[in-house]
Amino acid sequence: MLKYTISRLLQAIPTMIGVTMISFLIVHLVPGSPVYTMLGPKATPRMVALFNAEYGLNLPLPIQYVRWLGQVLQGNLGISYFQNQTVMQLMSVALPRTLALIGIAVIFAHVLSIAMGTYQANRVNKWDDHALTSFSYFFYSMPTFWLGLVMIMIFSFYLSWFPPGGLANPGQPPVGFVVWISHIALPSITLILLTVAGWGRYMRTAMSETLVQDYIRTARAKGLSEWSVLFKHGLRNSVLPLITFVGFSIPTLFAGNLFLEQVFNYPGMGLLTYNALINHDYPIVLAAVLIVGLLTVFGNLIADLLYAFVDPRVQYS
Repeated sequence: MLKYTISRLLQAIPTMIGVTMISFLIVHLVPGSPVYTMLGPKATPRMVALFNAEYGLNLPLPIQYVRWLGQVLQGNLGISYFQNQTVMQLMSVALPRTLALIGIAVIFAHVLSIAMGTYQANRVNKWDDHALTSFSYFFYSMPTFWLGLVMIMIFSFYLSWFPPGGLANPGQPPVGFVVWISHIALPSITLILLTVAGWGRYMRTAMSETLVQDYIRTARAKGLSEWSVLFKHGLRNSVLPLITFVGFSIPTLFAGNLFLEQVFNYPGMGLLTYNALINHDYPIVLAAVLIVGLLTVFGNLIADLLYAFVDPRVQYS
């Protein structure tokens, strides 16, 4: 297992280099420049030249990339053009908030998806199966930002159950755990609903295919309880596709979180990246792409390792 893990990590190195190269090229070829965003439209040619020289933007792109990659390998992600802080300082505050939000969503989405998919598979083509399918299609087809706005309108403005966003109430003391939970509730519920809508369908399909297998019929013929058949024999084999899907869904969760944090004004990596994109703040954008790439690699690695844990027939050497 250790040898396999090291091999996968070594294989990820060229992948990450390729991701950074393409991302660096795309970011710098997008129309617009941080020069005029920061200095304003009345910036003189001399001011522009000084800005480009200070941040190395006057160098050829290959040289800029090599310099940036060298700094990244030393643990230096650069300095934000607009916030006058290092990217590491900004990320040390924003990234834990986003990971907490996504972590809560992934945990609850896993539990709810497994429960809903298992229940539907055992009630195929019944009225409650159709009702849950309609629920899944409804939320799966709903844009992230639109569902966020609907949640704010219903639970914040009309019912006044939760604050509409942010991390603390204006004029209140520093954020505590209870206050943080109340502010993170709406974005978490929104992300959970969107995630369960997709993952639940995968779980239903996998469990439906498992329940028609011969070993399931044998287990029922032996007189085992339906609970034992479903969760002891069926669930362990049905959950494998969901584990794989989770590894690939990390970039999607981060992409959706970008709009979600903007809607709820939640000061995490999504909001930080959104503002950086608007202002052409290259160091923050590249750092965000790098993080998503790393999490994707590690997410798929963890999914492979969980495969071996859930299914003893899977062996890595």
